[in-house]
Amino acid sequence: MTTSLLPGSSFAQFGAGCFWGVELEFRGFRCDQNGGRVPKGSWIVRVMRTCSGTTNHNEVGNDVGTQYRSGIYYYTPEQETTALESMEKHQKLLNRKIVTEILPAKKFYRAEKYHQQYLAKGGRFGFKQSAEKGCNDPIRCYG
Repeated sequence: MTTSLLPGSSFAQFGAGCFWGVELEFRGFRCDQNGGRVPKGSWIVRVMRTCSGTTNHNEVGNDVGTQYRSGIYYYTPEQETTALESMEKHQKLLNRKIVTEILPAKKFYRAEKYHQQYLAKGGRFGFKQSAEKGCNDPIRCYG
């Protein structure tokens, strides 16, 4: 995937289970730029931790298999450091081992058009879910 970035931004990849719910979670999160409240982009690592199975290997909720593993895939040494520091802090808070893999990013493949904004468009059962910023509605992947 090729993308243009604004100066001061960076690109990162995350694996956090079923991408339907993760996409909805990320769309509803408020982002800060240009001197925002959280330094070095660590906010996005924290968001990822709230919506992935960080202590279950290859499993998030009812979804099981290698395609559901949680991961942070970095492009720069700074991103790697942020991910490792975040994992260490989160592991201490949970008092459990975090199994999220942290590896160099590889080629990125966009999911098929059908999967884009799947839950916001109604998902399986036609019940649209809000992607509004700040929405706290529970995300329902299966009904």
